[in-house]
Amino acid sequence: MQIEQHPLQPFLPSKARLLMLGSFPPQRKRWSMDFYYPNWNNDMWRIMGLLFFADKDYFCDNIHKAFRKECLVHFLTEQGIALYDTATEVRRLQDNASDKFLEIVTPTPVANLLDKLPQCRTVVTTGEKATETLCNQWQIQPPKVGQFVEFNLQGTTYRLYRMPSSSRAYPLALEKKAAAYRILFLELGYIL
Repeated sequence: MQIEQHPLQPFLPSKARLLMLGSFPPQRKRWSMDFYYPNWNNDMWRIMGLLFFADKDYFCDNIHKAFRKECLVHFLTEQGIALYDTATEVRRLQDNASDKFLEIVTPTPVANLLDKLPQCRTVVTTGEKATETLCNQWQIQPPKVGQFVEFNLQGTTYRLYRMPSSSRAYPLALEKKAAAYRILFLELGYIL
């Protein structure tokens, strides 16, 4: 089976206070834009639209069934939210976007990303595979969905939040996913 290399560079705004990590991007044929969470059927950007702008379609170009990358980049930079994934190389065991059939070949050295984000003290995983991959790398107990654990890395204390997957395959309504993420962003002071 073919090994896939991560197709995107880490998105690391210099003032990021939060690093969000998924598992790995879907196949290019499922992309609606050249950025993170590109699948039109993924709810991440609808969750963010609901939480920050009270509009699930804020980042959507519904006519073209695509997300508005420039708007997202501006928003994430202003908010101080960095993005990447917990794997840099994978094998797809089936021809789909499911994490269930994703074999992690090379985990991302996330500590290296955090070295580039001096203001960041919070890491968020967006799904079970991402959480499992990161916790195995750092030998920490995974938190329950919607909760966090504190851990120490190179003398710095961080919080790891485990959030529900934004994939439509995760059987939770958009509003319920947004409610879980709302707690995270309230605790971190991103929203009031």
